[in-house]
Amino acid sequence: MGMVGGGKDAFIGAIHRIAANMDGLIELCCGALSINPEIAKASGKELFLPEDRTYLTYDEMITKESKMPADKRIDFITIVTPNFAHFGPAMMALENGFNVVVEKPMTFTLDEAKQLKKKVEETGLQLCLTHTYSGYPMVKQARAMIKEGALGKVRKIYVEYKQGWLSKLSEREGNAQAAWRTDPKKSGKAGAMGDIGTHAAHLAEYISGLKITKLCADLNIVVEGRHLDDDGSVLLKFENNVSGVLSATQIAAGEENNLKIKIYGEKGGIEWMQQEPNTLIVKWLEKPTEILRAGGNYANVLSSFALKNCRTPGGHPEGYLEAFGNIYHNFAQTLLAKLEGKEPTKEMLDFPGAEDGVRGMAFIENVVASGQSKEKWTEFII
Repeated sequence: MGMVGGGKDAFIGAIHRIAANMDGLIELCCGALSINPEIAKASGKELFLPEDRTYLTYDEMITKESKMPADKRIDFITIVTPNFAHFGPAMMALENGFNVVVEKPMTFTLDEAKQLKKKVEETGLQLCLTHTYSGYPMVKQARAMIKEGALGKVRKIYVEYKQGWLSKLSEREGNAQAAWRTDPKKSGKAGAMGDIGTHAAHLAEYISGLKITKLCADLNIVVEGRHLDDDGSVLLKFENNVSGVLSATQIAAGEENNLKIKIYGEKGGIEWMQQEPNTLIVKWLEKPTEILRAGGNYANVLSSFALKNCRTPGGHPEGYLEAFGNIYHNFAQTLLAKLEGKEPTKEMLDFPGAEDGVRGMAFIENVVASGQSKEKWTEFII
């Protein structure tokens, strides 16, 4: 792996490195870790990277790495920069034969996302989008149960993501994460909806297996002086005329990363929340509620997708880092299978990709358009 961004002054880079290293399948070999040359060099040294593979720009890294012998050069590049700096390195990596892992949202604009998807299709390379929450075992269990028809026809979807860290004008108080995430030039058209609303939308589509077709959005800037939405609610229409409600807010004072989803079918419903990630609650219409738990005690109950992504015996909590690790694990196994001329299993291929990236950018574009429109419903246009 080579990394773009994620130096010692960054947050998410360390998360990616921990996740990538969790299964011993991936080695960090090089990086262009910061636009600041001194931070880039210092970060490379701290991560024990060779000086000649600690690069000052992603252009230099991709150009030099692409000329190395096959047994030495990297297999993929992870991009952990702010949103506006995703497209350039991702496109150059693909053009030079490198697979890509990229933070969400995939790009700065929908057009850029479409270009990346087209390039992935042209090259046959893999692109992994780190929608972390799809990596939780019990999220995968919920998806499998719905796909198998255990709940009957899906009827209603509720998903919410509540945070409180932007309850103040933190971007003016030296908070670097807040500064770029609330800056339209770096984050894009949407604030909370782009940052966490996309996670909620992806989770709803991933678990239900249904795509959003229409939406009706109400976006708000609650904290005076902010330039992008920090709160919003969206009425959704999915395929098969299924209705849903999505809310995303970053001004819910006291909340941390409170992501919840409930999906109801004809026979029952499922309920999952990130703050209790090992638990999936299954509520039935005509029998008692069940509580399913991640872990080895349920080998005869959980799906192959859930079991593949359980890491510890029952009772040991598995959280955000493990879910992130599952994304990388499945991606790495897919690459290894392809390098060995084998066909990846469907469990290996269970990670978000370019199509999810395009839909995420379309969600942002359509939510903003709906929020500015006087019409009740906005068609979900890609």
